[in-house]
Amino acid sequence: MSRQPNEEFQEWWNKQRANSNDDNLFPLTIEISSPNVDQKEHTRTRSARQLSWIYLLKFQQIANSIAFLTNRFVSIVRTANRRIVTSNSSPPKSDSRLYRVIKLFLTVSVILLVFELIAYFKGWHFSPPTVESGYVYANWIEIRANYLAPPLQSLTNMCIVLFLIQSVDRIVLVFGCFWIKFRRLKPKAEIEYGENDVNVEDYPMVLIQIPMCNEREVYQQSIAAVCIQDWPKERMLVQILDDSDDLGVQGLIKAEVQKWQQRGVHIVYRHRLIRTGYKAGNLRSAMSCDYVKNYEFVAIFDADFQPTPDFLKNTIPYFKGHDDVALVQTRWAFVNKDENLLTRLQNINLAFHFEVEQQVNGWFINFFGFNGTAGVWRIKALEECGGWLERTTVEDMDVAVRAHLCGWKFIYVNDVKCLCELPESYEAYKKQQHRWHSGPMQLFRLCFSDILRSKVSWFKKANLIFLFFLLRKLILPFYSFTLFCIILPLTMFLPEAQLPAWVVCYVPGLMSVLNILPAPQSFPFIVPYLLFENTMSVTKFHAMISGLFQLGSSYEWIVTKKSGRSSEADLVAMVENESEPLLEKKSTVSRSSSESGLAELSKLEMTKKMGKRKRNRLYRKELALAFILLTASVRSLLSAQGIHFYFLLFQGFTFLVVGLDLIGEQVS
Repeated sequence: MSRQPNEEFQEWWNKQRANSNDDNLFPLTIEISSPNVDQKEHTRTRSARQLSWIYLLKFQQIANSIAFLTNRFVSIVRTANRRIVTSNSSPPKSDSRLYRVIKLFLTVSVILLVFELIAYFKGWHFSPPTVESGYVYANWIEIRANYLAPPLQSLTNMCIVLFLIQSVDRIVLVFGCFWIKFRRLKPKAEIEYGENDVNVEDYPMVLIQIPMCNEREVYQQSIAAVCIQDWPKERMLVQILDDSDDLGVQGLIKAEVQKWQQRGVHIVYRHRLIRTGYKAGNLRSAMSCDYVKNYEFVAIFDADFQPTPDFLKNTIPYFKGHDDVALVQTRWAFVNKDENLLTRLQNINLAFHFEVEQQVNGWFINFFGFNGTAGVWRIKALEECGGWLERTTVEDMDVAVRAHLCGWKFIYVNDVKCLCELPESYEAYKKQQHRWHSGPMQLFRLCFSDILRSKVSWFKKANLIFLFFLLRKLILPFYSFTLFCIILPLTMFLPEAQLPAWVVCYVPGLMSVLNILPAPQSFPFIVPYLLFENTMSVTKFHAMISGLFQLGSSYEWIVTKKSGRSSEADLVAMVENESEPLLEKKSTVSRSSSESGLAELSKLEMTKKMGKRKRNRLYRKELALAFILLTASVRSLLSAQGIHFYFLLFQGFTFLVVGLDLIGEQVS
């Protein structure tokens, strides 16, 4: 059957053809002819050539990346081998107890892994072992299921509960910080000290103290920073409290003090003959001077701190109209936070401490631990609570707790920052953390009864005992070390006791995200931060145990090593610009002072170069735990436990890197 023609379409086509111009149709035909085909072929040929060059460049980039990674890996292996060969340092006796326990744990882990490998290759995991083939392994399964796994599971459950309680506390602190930001809550000052103030009597008398001990690298910048304070010089006195036992350093500091005395600054140099009590003894000795009674406030700065010239103008006003305020604490800022991976990770921790912990506790509870520096105290409050005591290595926390029990209030000012320096080597950071975590436990033993007998409210007593000391100073290092360094590897060899994946991965990941919120630029380092914090739990746990049971290392005080990251040349230029109005003598005196300062700087640089040569160390506890975790990761691989395997593998390598001292400052 033939198809009916479409008359409507034919009629439309005829009209279109009649209206069309033939001259326009032919060029259209020519335009799509052979020249266009040649152009397409030419385009295809050029594109293929470009693709070949692109692939060649990518191949070269991949080859360069592989060569770089290979060179770095070989370099790390050579560095590790050199440190292992040249290491002759023995750990202190106080560390040997914990190290012996970890070494025993490592031996047991290796034996169990060999046993499990034999069972795996024999096929005992897939079929029940018979009396002839695996009688010992069958008995082992029964022993671990009936006798070993239940107590381990109970310990696991207890640590999980503590972990969740501490996580809730962290979440509450973060929400409190969000509330402060959302409502724009800030402490308010009653007055402001402007540039137009004429009456000098309106400025209270302020004492500035800089305790230091052999601070060769940073003494000059710290003294200069406090001497150029924008405060009437007749209303301010600077005390340089030098506990140095190096005669060369003493001479440098004395020369620096004399230089500023010539510039009209009221500054004195004090050196104790009997240097007992470390920093607390130094401050206590300085406060016993007769002229201290003429001053109302005291500002304290460690030797590496550099306050801005308007520091006093930004802190002293908060005392006016608040006679019950004892302390105004400011925030730390770091000149070397991007120096290496170690300083970046420290910056994450301290940013959360100041932005969240200090700010929330200061606003809602009106109490926080004094940070030991970059703060201003009312001298009356110090005297009322007993002053500086030498009974612990955290004299700053000690005086803050006693002042709080006496009814004094604290103010934290997050907007005022004071520059300082982070430890750049793992050795310095480890010693600092040991002191910071052993001291609170010493203090808790000493002041527990005082807290119960104090006249403050039961809410403040509960906050001090359960939150400030137990949860944040004792429970946190305990469960971190026990859960991730002991229990997790054990559950690989005792699979009847289980540690859920959300405890291993999800909750710690969430807590790391919360910790890193105050330093959003550090988000690329969130995974190294989580792994490194678990690694530091060994040091913090050992310090907590030492302080709680008063072991020998709990009273160890080692001054944190500084490198003097601030530019000395920039500092001299700043001093010359800022101190011209302070000069009371002729310009020749200023010129001679500047020249003497430059001479001291050159002398300092020569002394630095001739100083004792540093070297990296090996840390045996971290290395032993690295092998424990790597051994447990192999056992986890046999059981096909994905998250546990990856966590143990990465955590083991992190312990290995830290144990070989490959993080932080590297010394050839």
